[in-house]
Amino acid sequence: MNYEEKKFPDGFLWGGATAANQLEGGFYEGGKGLNIADVLPGGKERLNVLKSPGFDFEIDTEKYSYPNHEAIDFYHRYKEDIALFAEMGFKVYRMSIAWTRIFPNGDEMEPNEAGLAFYDRVFDELHKYGIEPIVTISHYEMPINLVKEYGGWRSREVVTFFERYAKAILNRYKEKVKYWLTFNEINSGLELPIFGLGFAIQNDEDKYQPTFQAFHHQFVASSLAVKACHEIIPDAKIGCMIIYAPIYVYDSKPENVMYGLQKSRFFNNFCGDVQVRGEYPAFIKRYFKEHNINIEIQPDDLQLLKTYTVDFISFSYYMSLTEKEEKLATDIGEGNILGGMKNPFLKTSEWGWEIDPIGLRISLNELYDRYRKPLFIVENGLGAKDKVEEDGSIHDDYRIDYLREHIKQMREAIEDGVELMGYTPWGCIDLVSASTGEMSKRYGFIYVDKHDDGNGSLERSRKKSFFWYKDVIETNGAKL
Repeated sequence: MNYEEKKFPDGFLWGGATAANQLEGGFYEGGKGLNIADVLPGGKERLNVLKSPGFDFEIDTEKYSYPNHEAIDFYHRYKEDIALFAEMGFKVYRMSIAWTRIFPNGDEMEPNEAGLAFYDRVFDELHKYGIEPIVTISHYEMPINLVKEYGGWRSREVVTFFERYAKAILNRYKEKVKYWLTFNEINSGLELPIFGLGFAIQNDEDKYQPTFQAFHHQFVASSLAVKACHEIIPDAKIGCMIIYAPIYVYDSKPENVMYGLQKSRFFNNFCGDVQVRGEYPAFIKRYFKEHNINIEIQPDDLQLLKTYTVDFISFSYYMSLTEKEEKLATDIGEGNILGGMKNPFLKTSEWGWEIDPIGLRISLNELYDRYRKPLFIVENGLGAKDKVEEDGSIHDDYRIDYLREHIKQMREAIEDGVELMGYTPWGCIDLVSASTGEMSKRYGFIYVDKHDDGNGSLERSRKKSFFWYKDVIETNGAKL
């Protein structure tokens, strides 16, 4: 390829991604209410909490630490951080709005002006540098009041509260935000319902009946947000957001091939099919029938889902999964929180996540072949421990290598015919890890002096990858 051939399409949206609960801090400032992320402990305890039944959603400072409460203090330092994003040349910045800054309890009739004003200031700062915000409406931070008083997304009432919240921010920011996402990694509710669905499975209940009822409520809420977005901001685009992990079958045994197909449909396609195609797919209807799952659906719900589908598909890609029908515990990859077997052909990160750049090309092709809608990679990155040298420099060549290989596969997918809108690597500035609650699991181009024990100056500094990514954006992907 010559220089022009290596470049990405004109208008390609380069940037970075974060979430409010992982970087803002400002725990109780500006009238903010308590959300799910605020009660999740830091460190190894977090995954235990997320996967254990019966979590009570209470803060216990004698037993746990809560790094999200301060995070990296973006709430007070957003101008400094946005200036660094601009220095890298960001075209877009994917972020989320904290629901509890706008409706502290979630069920109020009127929004909190101080919260609305905070995001006005953030958007104005972004536009000062020509950076377009991409806003996730709900990113793992449901108001605790909705969890405790209503049961999270189990409750149909939460649909009304979400629609009120969505309309409030769509109306407020209609001149400032043109790209929206409804629910972050919506299919994560299949594995971690605390994060995505706002409840813990109780010890004595079946997992899937409440999970699928909650999904239905989210699908209705998503369609209502699409409807409101198209009415309030006609020139805006609103998408869904899923985790995508292509499934590799362990061998050619037909039973394993069928198992892999069913798992891929169940995890990768179910939520996308409803939000993009506007209907429940046949395979999930069969699953409901065979597992005696009965979803309460109101008379107009299915027409709403069919009428108000998303404009594009955004997704996170971190790993592929290798599967077979019957596997031993010793077969499972150590760090693959979604399960799956160890893939002997792949290296792993320090946290055991398998590294598979070609899997991103496969994902892009599978998604585009299935839906024929524009795609947007809004999360992808390497969590790693960074060493600060005596002179303050950070030589994170491992991160550069990871991102370079994934970007190469993005270019291949575009050559395959995939319509790809943009790329926002995850954690463009160091932040609190969602899965482990750690600062030491760093993703950013920008280092933040904050540590797992809570100590640190919060000072920002540029890693080697900062300058590398700046060149990538400046050359529109030609210089990797």
